[in-house]
Amino acid sequence: MRIPTSLKHKPVIVAEDYDHIDGRSAYQTDAKGLSLGLAQWNDRGRVDISAKVWRYTGEKWSRQSEELPLHRVLDLAILTCRAQLYLREESYKYPDFYDPDHPDIDRVGLQGDAMTVSVCTENDHIQEDIRLFQDALARDGELLGERMQVLARILGELGYHG
Repeated sequence: MRIPTSLKHKPVIVAEDYDHIDGRSAYQTDAKGLSLGLAQWNDRGRVDISAKVWRYTGEKWSRQSEELPLHRVLDLAILTCRAQLYLREESYKYPDFYDPDHPDIDRVGLQGDAMTVSVCTENDHIQEDIRLFQDALARDGELLGERMQVLARILGELGYHG
């Protein structure tokens, strides 16, 4: 199921078919996708990034707020890290910061399936939005970097050493 791009949140990096890997609710959840994009409270020119869990009721996309279970927080962290790595080390190779013929960035194996991380080519403003997204990541580099360092340290203390 495609994440909508006509609503106020403007997806830039997406993980569609999230319902395949949604923890214990895999294949039985209304959480159909994850996205990192331009926040719904933004005006063009003022940019904040938001993460969104897209829920579909069977009839319409829900605007319902939700608390995020820990596995979703970690899935969003994985999506965030992969997006940041892509934008830092790969996107510069392309004039529009992505390859329109091959928008998939990575397949991250989880729970016997995989989360496909892609540039959201369904976004009509993706060329502009991916640049704004990259600029916002750079602007928030210290803020995000501090959290990444803390996360890496704590993960190391927990025994997770890649």
